[in-house]
Amino acid sequence: MIPDPYLAGIESGWQCINADTLADKTQLTAEVVVIGSGAGGASAAQALSEAGFDVLIVEAGGLKRSEDFQLEERQAYPDLYQQSAAMTNRQQSVGIMQGRSVGGSTTVNWTTSIRTPTATLDYWAEHHKVKGLSPQTLTPYFEAAEARLSIKPWPVPPNPNNRVLRDGCQQLGWQTTVISRNVKGCWNLGYCGLGCPVNAKQSMLLTSIPAALDNGARLLSQAEAWQLKAKDGVITSLSVRVMNSARRDSGKRLTLKAQHFVLAGGAINTPALLLRSELEDPHAILGKGTCLHPSLISAAIFDEPIKAHAGAPQSIYSDQFLWPEDPQQLGFKLEAAPLHPVLLASKSFGFGQFHADLMKRFNQLQACIALVRDGFGADTPSGQVRLDEFGQPHLDYPLNPNFWDAAKRAFLAMAELQFAGGAKQVLPIHDGMPMLNSWSEARRVIQSTELQALHTQVASAHVMGGCPMSEDPNLGWVNSLGESHYYNNLNVFDGSLFPTSLGANPQLSIYGVVGYQVEALIQKLKGQLRVDIRQVQTS
Repeated sequence: MIPDPYLAGIESGWQCINADTLADKTQLTAEVVVIGSGAGGASAAQALSEAGFDVLIVEAGGLKRSEDFQLEERQAYPDLYQQSAAMTNRQQSVGIMQGRSVGGSTTVNWTTSIRTPTATLDYWAEHHKVKGLSPQTLTPYFEAAEARLSIKPWPVPPNPNNRVLRDGCQQLGWQTTVISRNVKGCWNLGYCGLGCPVNAKQSMLLTSIPAALDNGARLLSQAEAWQLKAKDGVITSLSVRVMNSARRDSGKRLTLKAQHFVLAGGAINTPALLLRSELEDPHAILGKGTCLHPSLISAAIFDEPIKAHAGAPQSIYSDQFLWPEDPQQLGFKLEAAPLHPVLLASKSFGFGQFHADLMKRFNQLQACIALVRDGFGADTPSGQVRLDEFGQPHLDYPLNPNFWDAAKRAFLAMAELQFAGGAKQVLPIHDGMPMLNSWSEARRVIQSTELQALHTQVASAHVMGGCPMSEDPNLGWVNSLGESHYYNNLNVFDGSLFPTSLGANPQLSIYGVVGYQVEALIQKLKGQLRVDIRQVQTS
């Protein structure tokens, strides 16, 4: 087991501050405030602190470490996920899983690390006027992230859950790729989504946050960024709501002052913060164009044990259907998904004896998912982050006919590969769908089934967009370097930057793009900021 760096770090003087231990109306100052500690925020904090800037990292969730990861869903979901992993879109038709602790979603993701597809970067340049983010430009930043986070193709044979995906695709002549994972000394346990108990996952919790703390950065946890204050085109301060140990508003408020602000709270919370702050948005861009990779799920039953909870959660993917020949069709990526009891129970339909029988066969179940590539073209589903009367964000994301066309094609593809991989029965996760006993039956039943919201299980773990980048202020709220078009001392460094979805799991894209962007920010800030005396003022 890799030692917990926080044990020695805190003893040596790391400044890890639980906001709930501070007095109400405390004021903190820094040169740069970084809001969010996930893939973008932590990477930026590490780079900025290495460059000598006084950095304060602000995280709404708690500081949870390996000793807190007990591999139990009942504990992990409330501790580590937004809304205890029960978040949905406004229509309640898409379940959304996002991290909410130090490290953000990198603490709970399944370690899949894929570079941004060239076709996606080309689309951004052509249709969204994104400048400079070519594969050639980003390659050294991807390589640096891969070296820093030990990202490499998984050398261990796939577990049975992923082996079915590989074997089924190969039987059908479909493309497959071995997944690269950000792990070091991995025990191959399979519980990545509940927090790594052996510190093998090279998440931001274990890498960039400790590196930034070593450089003198401060970490403020249980601190929800609530509202930015601006004057004369400059962000002057951030108002923070303090969360208590029960993850609720304690009633205390903090004020953070800095010369520069980096927003990296994720593709729902970053637009929400900007909307709450009522900042300049003359083209009404903020919160719009949110993408989810809305995903379909297909379960399969085997005679032999699959034990989809054990082993690396994802080690194989297929892009056979990611880029259809018909540009009007939405493509989808095929992956396997790990199964845990609560996850399965909450992402499947049925009740009574049917559901009980399904759960009894837990260890014989295999699961495939199809991630739909949304955000490309006019006839694509996309969402909008809106605020309720309490200032809380809600994602309006209707599922349109083009999505349902992709969903049907995805269910057909998953059933075909699962039967080709040896499944005895296949169950597309759609309310009322029977167990399917052959590929011919599956093809007939799926083609004749009307898929619709709330009847078809749709899930997402990849939230993107809502604060898109573009050189054209009519298309983006920030430019291609993540710089606000309206505030000289504000950058956005997270998945909300992306003008569309990626067609790939997002963490490596964020590492690469932010790595490129933060270099430009460092050059901009050098010589511009004066070192402030760190202080904590209590009134």
